[in-house]
Amino acid sequence: MLKLIKNGTVLTPKGFIKADILICNEKIICINAAITTSDLTLPYEELDASDQFVLPGIIDQHVHLIGGGGESGFSSRTPEVQVSKLVKAGITSVLGLLGTDSATRHVESLYAKAKALNEEGISAYMVTGSYRVPSPTITDSVYKDVVFIDTVLGCKIAIADHRASHPSVEELIRIASEVRVASMLANKPGIIVVHMGNSKKTLHLIDQVLESSDIPIKHFLPTHVNRNAYLLKDAIEFALKGGNIDLTSGIDPYLGANGAINPSKAVIQALEAGVNLEQLTLSSDGNGSIPEFDANGNISGMGVAGFDSLLNTIRELVAAGLPLDKSWNTVSNNVASRLKLDDRGCLDTNKMADLVFLNQADLALTLTMAKGKVLFKQGEYCVKGTFE
Repeated sequence: MLKLIKNGTVLTPKGFIKADILICNEKIICINAAITTSDLTLPYEELDASDQFVLPGIIDQHVHLIGGGGESGFSSRTPEVQVSKLVKAGITSVLGLLGTDSATRHVESLYAKAKALNEEGISAYMVTGSYRVPSPTITDSVYKDVVFIDTVLGCKIAIADHRASHPSVEELIRIASEVRVASMLANKPGIIVVHMGNSKKTLHLIDQVLESSDIPIKHFLPTHVNRNAYLLKDAIEFALKGGNIDLTSGIDPYLGANGAINPSKAVIQALEAGVNLEQLTLSSDGNGSIPEFDANGNISGMGVAGFDSLLNTIRELVAAGLPLDKSWNTVSNNVASRLKLDDRGCLDTNKMADLVFLNQADLALTLTMAKGKVLFKQGEYCVKGTFE
């Protein structure tokens, strides 16, 4: 069935315009100032977007789909994510990854979860690897995982963290080389998601890799870079060299992350330092654990990261003066470009019909559509996961 969205303020590649959107199956087939129903010869469903911003669906590139945690024993392992939690937050595409625990969590299970979420209505991808080096894989090779497994877009590692494997420069060059060549063969982004911890060594290992090899800087994506002030400073320097950086909306002093930089303030700080907006993305770290450590390295508290922080950060950015069309790129177009998801991230003809409605008055989410299907509307779930 066709879907016709009427009277929306639509974010297009040229900016906001007052327009209607016609959707057929999973794709947008027309965006026009006025689409008349008399021209439609097939049955259609009409959605009124009056007083709404119509925006591309959020692409969250850092989600613990099968849970994370475990730093305080087996009972501290967080559960698998439910699709309803994602669509309630406006998320229509996710990139899943492992966290600290790659002993009781496995990349094979992550692959299965990504496939399940695709069946349940959204788009899901993953990276192989974990905090541990050598990287856990599905095919026993990072190289082959990226080449042959459709959902695998790259690899994850961890540095500058007491939970990391502390890889050498040579080990990281080897991983990066495998990811780079594999991504060329498979036409994938070949991202290396680099979990950043609290160590004052920050990005020094990546700097050494770049100095000692020919690996392009674009493959490295340091994340959680607003974890503390000195890491953010070095991450901005990394971006000024041409790198991309990812800020975590769930790492926020107002959410209990001691010493962290509020993500909206971190974005503004990076922009004021001369970083291009296209180099900045936001992700949630959703469904992962939020462990707190005392001065002796002992666990002092534990929480679970949610997904509402992404929209909250966008609202804070708009309040700080960064227009909505610019702010929204940090969770849509910039992420799509980073992950080479060419069919999403913006609203245009022949793009995937992944979109959200936000109230113009308060930027509250009122509708989430993924692959042309309404999954969340006016506080009600239209589709739930298999076991919800």
